[in-house]
Amino acid sequence: MSRLILALDSAGAPNRWIDVEAAAHYYAKQLVAWSIGEHEWVLRGGVSRSSGLRSLLRLNSIIAVAGKEFMVRNYDRVPSITKTMLFGRDRHVCAYCGARFAAIELEMEHVIPRCQGGPFSWTNLVSACRVCNDRKADKTPEQARMPLLYVPYVPNRHEAFILSNRRILADQMEFLLRGVPRHSRIHVQPVSRD
Repeated sequence: MSRLILALDSAGAPNRWIDVEAAAHYYAKQLVAWSIGEHEWVLRGGVSRSSGLRSLLRLNSIIAVAGKEFMVRNYDRVPSITKTMLFGRDRHVCAYCGARFAAIELEMEHVIPRCQGGPFSWTNLVSACRVCNDRKADKTPEQARMPLLYVPYVPNRHEAFILSNRRILADQMEFLLRGVPRHSRIHVQPVSRD
């Protein structure tokens, strides 16, 4: 799997992860407003008949794409919930027993059960191991006498970009972390079960 390039709008708001070919398109169309990053990809093209030189394109790991159609309009939009992002937000830690698990051993758990009107939302979902999820069943944490060990929250745009890509380069991570609030669990080092 190829590494992805972080594409921003011209104001510096994260817009999407793109592959090298898409980035090359923006460079070729001269739509890259600015670029940063320590990593770069070098693409070599054909030899020019007139100059005899081989074409060369250097792509940075973080690029800002110009144009109104690439601008982030809903900066505060709540990111979609996926298992990968939820487990990443919660650092693969069960909200009830506090143990760390592999993703395959975790489940998305409703704090307030759906049968009691609990919504499918970032603030009502936590990671739970199967044992705790089965024990809690269709009860609230209070009813089950299983208090939450951490509070669920909505990740912001920068954090969602970190949670959605498992192969982030160091310079991309550094850029995105600047926009992550201090209260985010992204800043907390996970505790090993060993």
